[in-house]
Amino acid sequence: MSCMTGRDLSKACSYLEQGQLVAIPTETVYGLAGNAYVPEVVDQIFSVKGRPRSSPLIVHTDTITNVMKLVRRVPPKALRIAEAFWPGPLTLLLPKQDKISGLVTSGGDTVGVRIPNHPLTLELLARLAFPIAAPSANPFGYISPTAPQHVRMQLGDKVAYILDGGSCEVGVESTIVGFEDDLPVVYRLGGVTLERLESVTGSLIAQRTASVPCAPGMLPSHYAPRTPLVLGSLMGLLDLYQPERVALLTFDAIHPDIDPSLQVVLAPDASLTTAASRLFDALYRLDQMGVDRILASYVPDKGLGRAINDRLRRAAASHG
Repeated sequence: MSCMTGRDLSKACSYLEQGQLVAIPTETVYGLAGNAYVPEVVDQIFSVKGRPRSSPLIVHTDTITNVMKLVRRVPPKALRIAEAFWPGPLTLLLPKQDKISGLVTSGGDTVGVRIPNHPLTLELLARLAFPIAAPSANPFGYISPTAPQHVRMQLGDKVAYILDGGSCEVGVESTIVGFEDDLPVVYRLGGVTLERLESVTGSLIAQRTASVPCAPGMLPSHYAPRTPLVLGSLMGLLDLYQPERVALLTFDAIHPDIDPSLQVVLAPDASLTTAASRLFDALYRLDQMGVDRILASYVPDKGLGRAINDRLRRAAASHG
């Protein structure tokens, strides 16, 4: 059985106020939301996702003023980044206030905070008297959901309500930026590109994986379909596998040697913005084709392409 889906903000608020979980739309992916101040609710988020409690959650609110109530200190560059990119696909790692449970932060002293750029969710957050913890609304390690049907397919009746905000415009998770000696460090590539960040902060350090993550999305394997995904040059990969037993994820054109019905083109317009917005939906579609392997090629490694390639590498790593 699937849970209810709709655009009723009052209903979504009521469920959250009762300590239940609601799937919410953002510009990046759909989140599995619950009251960030209630440890039992936070624990339920981990249980529903099957997420290890060593993987911290991101806390969402609606204004920089409300963010300030969740953290002890904001470095000057953090404030500049926040003013430039919020609301938007950016998460800042900042020293947490005691009111944020260590369960949210996996025992760490910093909390990921974000103001999402989606009108429905911003209005929802404005109505609530508490911030929400909201990782992606899917089983841990699987493809992130970018449409209500993805949430229904994966979580069914494990959430009280899906707030339907349509398809996510950005389509990859938020960029996560922390601070070491007040200098910005990128812990996860995402919807705000390195180029845009550096236009505000100057040069940045990028730390992309960790065995014990201080932020979401840092594990070497993640975002994976159940069908094994193999990443590389399609010409070389097609020599290794039977063409009728594979499906292809390509950047901007159909491959002439494979049945078009077994291919998904991310960006017929060759736009990295288009490719990012369609990435996870494409992986969902490919995962349902009943093939032995999904073969994928890298996209141009610039701008949003860096985040796309990051997700593809982690998806491929999940299958060894």
